[in-house]
Amino acid sequence: MVDVLIVGGGPAGLTAAVYAARAGLSTTVLGEMEGGQVASTSVVENYPGFSSVYGPDLAEKLTEHAKSAGAVLKQENAAEFSLDGDVKTVRTERGEYRAKTVILAQGSHRRKLNIPGEAEFTGRGVSWCAACDGNFFRGKTTAVVGGGNTAAGDVIELAPLCKKVYLLVRRELKAEYRLAQKVKSLPNVEIRLGVSPVRIEGGQKVERIVAARKGGGEEAVPVDGVFVAVGVDPNTDRLPPSLPLSGGFLSAPESGETPIPGVFVAGDLRKKNLYQIVTAVADGANAAYSAQKYLQRG
Repeated sequence: MVDVLIVGGGPAGLTAAVYAARAGLSTTVLGEMEGGQVASTSVVENYPGFSSVYGPDLAEKLTEHAKSAGAVLKQENAAEFSLDGDVKTVRTERGEYRAKTVILAQGSHRRKLNIPGEAEFTGRGVSWCAACDGNFFRGKTTAVVGGGNTAAGDVIELAPLCKKVYLLVRRELKAEYRLAQKVKSLPNVEIRLGVSPVRIEGGQKVERIVAARKGGGEEAVPVDGVFVAVGVDPNTDRLPPSLPLSGGFLSAPESGETPIPGVFVAGDLRKKNLYQIVTAVADGANAAYSAQKYLQRG
């Protein structure tokens, strides 16, 4: 049994691991992907101390920091939670972990379009990770669906590789100013505003994405690949019903404390105003501190 069991290996979970381990607490982190979504992000330009850093590099630095602090990292996903009582139990596909406290930091996953053709062409032209799959579309035409920072980042990742990149935005481009200006400056990028994808078509692979225009009618955009970046959904589906949700997110104060004693939440799982790496690491530090105080009261 460990003092602190952290579910999630993203910035929040890894930061919590650094703070918990440095406080002398035995700490284990469960997470299939070390670094979380940051590891599949192309470039990060708004994390303090780095004017620009590749997502995989930042994920590696966070991971190594947690390990050097003394945390044990396990590449396993939590499948079942038993969080009541003094001893908490989290089960994975490989085994069972017991802890005095648990920090829930399993983050979120990219939202799907849920349109015809999306599931059919996943892996055959449809992707949610430009940093992972962009190289497969070198010299080809792609479309990015979305209008936020992630969509803009995907466009910036794809533009040097692809012959042409379409950015399909349902309403308006909401990416932060610097990212938006960069996207607009790229010569092989075409931004289409006021369009909503309705289906993805093709034969053996993606050949086009069909979108409804705001003013009426449809247009087919010929592409070889579609990258979906329309927001995220929190990974709360396996949590016990005793934990309060708001819009799918876990409701908790800045301390990360939940109604279950000894259970804390951090990162994109927690309901808040701003979902960024910097707020995730702040959550992780607060949750680890709260866990430490809980154990001291013990």
